[in-house]
Amino acid sequence: MIHCGHPPARRIGRITLPWPAKTASPAAPPGTIGSMDLLEAYRRSLAEFIDRVDQVGPGQWSDPTPCPDWDVRALVNHVVGEDRWSVPLLAGRTIDEVGGRFDGDQLGADPATMAREAAAQAEIAATHPGALDRTVHLSAGDTPADEYLQQLLAEHLVHGWDLAVAIGAEPRLDPDVVRVCARWFADRVDDYRDNDLVRAGVRVSDDDEQDLLLAAFGRDPDWVPGG
Repeated sequence: MIHCGHPPARRIGRITLPWPAKTASPAAPPGTIGSMDLLEAYRRSLAEFIDRVDQVGPGQWSDPTPCPDWDVRALVNHVVGEDRWSVPLLAGRTIDEVGGRFDGDQLGADPATMAREAAAQAEIAATHPGALDRTVHLSAGDTPADEYLQQLLAEHLVHGWDLAVAIGAEPRLDPDVVRVCARWFADRVDDYRDNDLVRAGVRVSDDDEQDLLLAAFGRDPDWVPGG
């Protein structure tokens, strides 16, 4: 899912997954993960990503990112596309029904405004009463909506870090959201690696939760442009 570029695989919306989605732990009701509400964690991941988009300077849209195939604009366009896809998917639409309306450029002449609008619509869709009790119809199979939202949370969190280090913004992520994402990903990391959706884990020399999560997603926490 948190890939850099476009590896061949089956699609969830336009998130790439090659196996049927796993469900959330049956010990917790939909929308809850430990001590933090899933919707709150998702909102925070959205807000952090948009905050970093707002910091992109006029001359930075073609700068490199930790994703070798994507510059800053391509990375932001990818996440905005995920936000736009989430609206009809959380409403019960199928991929065939949505079609190709979200293919190609989603940013236009004002990327920051387009990103804010897409995030706002995605948040409305996720917080609609009963949204997380639904089943989302994805190409890998029907998936509980709260599992889909976990994937979107990780999308915004990890690509938010990608964007931050690419443009020289503050790279520290919300520690509570990092913790939520790490708990969810612990049961999925082997699947992601086996299907080439993340690079092999990077060794880190400390026990910093953020660094460990980034390494699990194949990122080098010390990445710098041109490094």
